[in-house]
Parts: sequence; C-alpha cells; structure tokens
Amino acid sequence: MSIPAITVEGLRKRYGKVQAVDGVTLEVRSGEFYGILGPNGAGKTTTLEIIEGLREPDEGTSMLLGEPSWPRNPRLLQRIGVQLQSSAFFEKLSAREQIRTFASLYGVPAERADTMLETVGLTDKADVRENQLSGGQAQRLSIACALVHEPELLFLDEPTTGLDPQARRNLWDLLREINAAGRTVVLTTHYMDEAEVLCDRVAIMDKGRILRVGPPRELITELGVNTLEDVFLQLTGREYRQ
Repeated sequence: MSIPAITVEGLRKRYGKVQAVDGVTLEVRSGEFYGILGPNGAGKTTTLEIIEGLREPDEGTSMLLGEPSWPRNPRLLQRIGVQLQSSAFFEKLSAREQIRTFASLYGVPAERADTMLETVGLTDKADVRENQLSGGQAQRLSIACALVHEPELLFLDEPTTGLDPQARRNLWDLLREINAAGRTVVLTTHYMDEAEVLCDRVAIMDKGRILRVGPPRELITELGVNTLEDVFLQLTGREYRQ
C-alpha cells in the first residue's frame, strides 16, 4: 500500500486570542485531488502553510510524502510545489524570464521552463511582463513556476480568487490536466462549485476545525441535502458566506 501524500495529526495554531487552527487531522492519498473548503477566515491558509512547512505549529505533526515537514525539510523542496494565495514575482521580468529564474533555483534547464509555459497556455505571452498579464494569465504563470521542477505534490491556495467566470473555468481545465498527469493536488477554496467540480474529496472547514471529509456528492447525499452550501448549513447551523 502506498504511503499517503499527506498525514496531519492534531494541528493547532493560535495568534493571540484567535485559535486559527484547532486540532486539524487529515490524510491525503497519493494522486488525489483534495480540497479544503471553507469561508474566508476559516483557517485554510494557515493550515496549508503549516502542512507545507512554512509555519511552525503550536501542536501537532505534518508528514509530507513520508517525511516531517517541520522543522523545514530541505529534502522535500524538490518534491513539492507551492502556489501561494498572493503570487510574488520578480519585478520587470517577462513571463519567460520569470519561469526561467524559478527553474534556475532548482537546477532545471531553460528549455524545460519554456515547455512549462506551453503547458499552461502562455507561449504567446512569453515576452510580456507579469504586471501586464491578466489575472488568469498571472495565476497560470504562478502555477507554472510551482510546477517547473516537476513536483509530486502541488499546493494551491485559492488560485481562482478574483478571476472572472471564464478565466476560472479555464484554470479548472488546467488543474484537472495537472492531476490527471499523476500529481497529487491540494487546493484551498471558498467556492462551493469549484470544490464540487474539481475535488475527489473535500474537507469542510470552519473556525479552525475540519467538520466533515468526503467526496462532495457523497456528503450531499449523506446529509440528505441538495448542495454543499446546504451541507455547511447542516454542520454549522448558519449560512455559508464566501
């Protein structure tokens, strides 16, 4: 039996009086498209940053690909890709220069970087500076930078926030292709439709806690409701607010 891509036990993180993450336990299978779904402020980003090894938990453990992610584990850097909620690019560089710079950090040849631009549909924007790209194009470039070293496991933190409906759907197609190529994908989102369309399983999160985990349609059927918003209402007693 293969080792889970991610195993998390009892994660907790507090900021002052705010319990941002409150006893999160979850497991992500190898090759799975796993979603963490919840409203803004649910604790999704903090949970992801702890799992990725970017932030130290107050309590609990996180294992990535069979290795602890904290303290920061250099052996994992080549095996995971991270697309943060706010993309940070080098100033005054074109899309091609951006991805080649990221590639060089991993010892990846420039030719591989150029191929990744083609993968995400940005070949015709290769010479365009990042600040001149549309929102959807910038997100594609960010994902390309996270993939350029061919990681086994990809983290995406709310990658479609702020995009128009067509750009969101185009990005969904790209994410499906990435997962179909054999990579494990972990996505945080506050969009119900996104979780339902993309994810094999989804963890519904609120106030720092995981409330329920399962395939979206099974959660809906299990609780005898019509939508994931109804699932959230059943679990929390309040309406979902993005």
